[in-house]
Amino acid sequence: MTVLAGTTGRRLYRDADRAVLGGVCAGLATYLGFNLKVTRFLCVIAFLCVFPVAAFAYIVAVLLIPSSSSRIYDEELDHERRKQALREEILRTKPTVRDVRERYRDMDERLARIERYVTSSRYQLDEEFRRL
Repeated sequence: MTVLAGTTGRRLYRDADRAVLGGVCAGLATYLGFNLKVTRFLCVIAFLCVFPVAAFAYIVAVLLIPSSSSRIYDEELDHERRKQALREEILRTKPTVRDVRERYRDMDERLARIERYVTSSRYQLDEEFRRL
């Protein structure tokens, strides 16, 4: 497989760790930086539209693309997987408006407490004790 200009030496491998049928979709998703579910959905659509061609291409891909479990993971692949997992985690745990509002309310209350302390005589007394 040739490396395109602009890529950083990534190679296409079948992902045996996240495989359902051979790991081709998982490997493509990792290589292209797509969401795995979207890649699998597009593969199913391809199978429904042009079954014989898609089935032949998938079988050829399973036979020709090496499996990732047969090679040592390099740091770049691990980094890409961590980034993909983080993206998926962020999409799953997206904060709601209520969460954001509550977070800002808490920060506002903390800031108000800090302002009250700094402007109080207690703060001046504490400063004098720290200087001793």
